[in-house]
Amino acid sequence: MYKELSMAAQAAYAEVLDQRQSIDLQGLAPLSGKFQKKTVKGSTYWYLGYRDIDGRVKTVYVGPDNDRVRTLMDKAAASGVPNEVVTRQASAAIALGCMGLADKHFKIINRLAQYGLFRSGGVLIGTHAFLTLGNMLGVHWEHAAATLDVDFAHAGKNISIALPGDVQFDAKSAIDSLEMGLLPILSLDGKSGAQYRNPADPELRIDFLTCEHRAPGYVRVPNSNLVLEPLKFMEFSLQKGTQGVVMSKNGQSCIATIPSPARFAIHKLIVFGERAPAARVKSQKDLLQAASLICYMKNSGRKQDVSDAWADALSRGKGWRTRAEQGRSALLARFPELADAALWIGL
Repeated sequence: MYKELSMAAQAAYAEVLDQRQSIDLQGLAPLSGKFQKKTVKGSTYWYLGYRDIDGRVKTVYVGPDNDRVRTLMDKAAASGVPNEVVTRQASAAIALGCMGLADKHFKIINRLAQYGLFRSGGVLIGTHAFLTLGNMLGVHWEHAAATLDVDFAHAGKNISIALPGDVQFDAKSAIDSLEMGLLPILSLDGKSGAQYRNPADPELRIDFLTCEHRAPGYVRVPNSNLVLEPLKFMEFSLQKGTQGVVMSKNGQSCIATIPSPARFAIHKLIVFGERAPAARVKSQKDLLQAASLICYMKNSGRKQDVSDAWADALSRGKGWRTRAEQGRSALLARFPELADAALWIGL
């Protein structure tokens, strides 16, 4: 299902991650702010507090308190890393086997990142996140299915996620600035929906999603000029996210928030179980991506990560348990080598 990237490729990716985070922090440092430590539930994290142009105090998440994050903050306070250095390093990572996204897909993700999507709680999901997870884990997926969708999930106002922040994000302005002809698709009530498409390039679209809520219909977030489509079980991927480097095939890069590998995999099983039986033939990609990640976690000594995510899903109620079990049954029928009891310790 995957092959290990060379040590050179893994080192190149790690260097791009460090350099890109340093540049991002350097961009934040001039905001007349300072780095601050906070303790949350016994763990210590770093944040950048600064006063915005309107005079309001804002906070941006930096990372956990460890040597690597402290080194990045020191670099941000110094001269920083030129963008062209990162581009060369990312191009080297791609040449050594890391997976890059199509340039037009990267352009969209990068622009939304520049406008603050990920600092405001957005999470990259779907196949683009799957490819980014492969680079982060140091593997090349053997069956990475291509996709023309750029899918995003956003926490909206329904759940609390791991990357707090109150940066304002104007989705429409970000998308308009791309000048790629992307227009919001109208919903039945005549208002802008949660999907953007280009009439001249109908296979390219952006979907903005969130977790299901009590009120019917789309979730509208006025402060972000954003409309979200609610989907069942989406909150599972929104919680406990991690940061990864998204790279294009031409060596461009940006930081994005993505689901953790184990939660991404278990969420794929839940989504499979949620589909009607007649539609599950179309969701073999979900099973393949889940299998690839679980296989990697099994072989790399990270079975506990899968077990913890699995137990979390089962603990959320009958509906969650039923769908998760259906997804696992389909997974093991196709990939019996993943029937390892240590992966599936429930409650």
